[in-house]
Amino acid sequence: MPFKANAAGRHHIPKPKRTVTNWSAYDASLRRRGSLTVWFTDEAIAGWLAAPRTTRGGQPWYSPLAILTALTLRAVFRLALRQTEGLIGSIIDLLGLNLAVPDHSTLSRRAATLEVLLPQSSARVDGRPMHLLVDSTGLKLYAKSCRDHDRSI
Repeated sequence: MPFKANAAGRHHIPKPKRTVTNWSAYDASLRRRGSLTVWFTDEAIAGWLAAPRTTRGGQPWYSPLAILTALTLRAVFRLALRQTEGLIGSIIDLLGLNLAVPDHSTLSRRAATLEVLLPQSSARVDGRPMHLLVDSTGLKLYAKSCRDHDRSI
């Protein structure tokens, strides 16, 4: 009797408008949706740490580039601050870089002073994977191939 328990409420489930006829292509497109490529240029690696202050006060450890990169990834993937810290740490580890990872409290504090610009959803066209490029000007999102850069996952 378990199949008849919700019989009265099943009338509102719509039938699919399209049927999948090429399952191998559909399966491959679903796998490509999870594809992530991250590129760090040498200038971005060099500019990850903040420049020393010339005035009194505490020294910032991370440049605006590092904070903006983390906050953009947070917005793109809709992550909490601690999850963002873990994502940045795992990306840096996978790339084999020796960079410090901004902690969640630093991200929260510095987020008030930086504006995160996100691309429109049309940046991902034709089912191509998204490429994240981190250069000296910040994090950029591309749907095109960025094969001419130095380091990638």
